[in-house]
Amino acid sequence: MRPDSKRHERYVEAIRLSGHSIYDRIEESNPDLWLPTQVLEDLLQSSMAGLSLAGLPLRTRSKVVKQHVCRALGYPVPNRFRKTSPRFPGQNFDVYVQKSDNLQIWNNQISMNRRYVIIRVNKDDVITRIWVITGDRLSPLDTSGTLTIKHQARFHPSGSSAELATALDTALLEPITTSDVEIDIFMSPTDFPRVGQLMPIKYLYNKLVPLVGTTFPDAGHDQERNRAASLVRLVCEKLGYLHYRDSGQFPDITHQLLEIKLQTSSTIDLGMIRPDDEERLVHIPELSEQHVRGCDVRYALFYGSIDNELVTISHLVLTTGARFFDRFPQFQGKIVNQKLQIHLRLPPSLDDA
Repeated sequence: MRPDSKRHERYVEAIRLSGHSIYDRIEESNPDLWLPTQVLEDLLQSSMAGLSLAGLPLRTRSKVVKQHVCRALGYPVPNRFRKTSPRFPGQNFDVYVQKSDNLQIWNNQISMNRRYVIIRVNKDDVITRIWVITGDRLSPLDTSGTLTIKHQARFHPSGSSAELATALDTALLEPITTSDVEIDIFMSPTDFPRVGQLMPIKYLYNKLVPLVGTTFPDAGHDQERNRAASLVRLVCEKLGYLHYRDSGQFPDITHQLLEIKLQTSSTIDLGMIRPDDEERLVHIPELSEQHVRGCDVRYALFYGSIDNELVTISHLVLTTGARFFDRFPQFQGKIVNQKLQIHLRLPPSLDDA
């Protein structure tokens, strides 16, 4: 047993007897209830190292972690965690579970006097190390100091399992689409679009409707990218491509100006490009002497559920970027979420040491 363990436990007992919740502010000058940063780190490390988060969906995992943090520090677990900033106002800290070194801080600049609890998990989702860092030490690692914008909207499935939200492409795209397109062995989903090779949105819809009811293996609760890639692969097959390719560029299937979204919840994450944006996509060459814009892109949104390690597609909605928000409303009162992305070098996990 570490020589300071008994002293640390006195803090926990004092907090327990105080009756305070995590939302009751404690002054740093309080010698009995305020947890110094090193004590906070030691208590969380000793109580939570070895805890498995395997199999938990991301939202459930966040809740479970916060519950364990409360117990480790002597606080009662609230019936519902409030959306406060920071999440633990009483001791002035936020909690982040990290498998990688890419720390993402949503909707806030770094606060110089806040503590940031970084919980490191290994490849098996077992907590190995916990690191507490103050904002003044974290700030120099933020080399940009800018917030990355991320647009969001909401998906409400309708009574129909398949829906063509708009029957026509944009005025720029419609004259240069053709229903006679046949994908050959020389065409790739990552090719630039060409006049005479773009399917109309109605044609795309008819090709994709059979995917409703399809199942495919789940890549894992924290592997959204792999899960989405599996769906894009299926879409490529339905459209007739012989090979799946992923350039990492927007849209997913550049050759058809088609972006694919897999939804297992109602929140649609749209990244940094607004679907109805009329700015040109600078990485895509002109079509018929016209600049392709973000609003010309077609969006296929697949809604699905996950059960027994299988993803089942239950709904499809296809629309243009220009009409996207007619079908999928933006969040009320908040159009975008924003995040700071900071590259950390986390302390090594126990199994790396």
